[in-house]
Amino acid sequence: MDRFWRYKIDHIIFWVATVGFHMYTRAHLIEDAGFDQFMLEVVIRNGLLAALIYFNLLILIPRFAQRQRIVTYMILLAVALGMYVLLKNAHDVYLNGYVLSDDTRKSLFDNSYYNLSIAIFYLAFNIALYLSKSWYFQRELIRKMEIEKLSTELEYLKAQINPHFVFNSINTIYFQIDKHNALARDSLSAFSDMLRYQLYECNGQEIVIEKELHYLRNYVELQRMRKDENYNIAFVEEGEIKGFTISPLLLIPFVENAFKHVSHYPDKNEIRIEIQKDQHHFHFTVFNTKESKAVHNGFAGIGLKNVQRRLQLLYRDRHELKIDDRGESFEIKLSLKIT
Repeated sequence: MDRFWRYKIDHIIFWVATVGFHMYTRAHLIEDAGFDQFMLEVVIRNGLLAALIYFNLLILIPRFAQRQRIVTYMILLAVALGMYVLLKNAHDVYLNGYVLSDDTRKSLFDNSYYNLSIAIFYLAFNIALYLSKSWYFQRELIRKMEIEKLSTELEYLKAQINPHFVFNSINTIYFQIDKHNALARDSLSAFSDMLRYQLYECNGQEIVIEKELHYLRNYVELQRMRKDENYNIAFVEEGEIKGFTISPLLLIPFVENAFKHVSHYPDKNEIRIEIQKDQHHFHFTVFNTKESKAVHNGFAGIGLKNVQRRLQLLYRDRHELKIDDRGESFEIKLSLKIT
């Protein structure tokens, strides 16, 4: 079925049937007016019909109907129908009134009802085909999402460790660390928070942005402890980022990627994470320096594809992702439309 839609076989079948049926019904013109007038009738009628149908499918529906601008869509569709009827009427006057010399068929409005009904019929038929195709692709998208969700859950169950055992072990290690070693205790506490977030709070489809950012801060601080003074690591939040939800663990792959591929020069190594929010959008930027010859293999391959696939599934038509690889630096800019 995918090949049927991909190679436009539905369009081919439709036009073969439509043109074939029209040629059959107008075959008498070969004897009455000549073969050239017969072919002119076939080309003009089906050419105008194709212009009307594809103007609706390629311009009116995507730009107006799908964006809920229904009144504008109906007005423009009515204008397109009127243009079709007017042009087809003009050709009918030429063919019937002058070529076939029928003086009763010289009025421009004689065939208006017939031509309008034909246009509406084929237009409605094509809209029905369009809706059927949209329904099919929507059903396939939902099916793929369900399969991916089941696969992810299965992999999660396979890899899951008893969380009670993990947290009990962390608590044991925490109290075994000397109280004067505050840095080690803080690191272990941050790691415990991150693990708790992943195990207990990321089961739903959405989570409040404050918890997601708290998770990111813990991750950045743990990574900061591993780096020396040659690394400039900044986590910048502009204003208060709150009041909306986000898909859990959506942002962490970008941050992980920055730490994985950051440069290792004696100086000028930089990672900068910027977060801001306006009225309708959440903006997330991650910048890192990298060695000019280095390639973001993980992110350019499976990593990037997984993130882009997830964004496409969860934020279809509600996100913009820009990736800028400048040789000695790498930057991603993600913008999400929020409610």
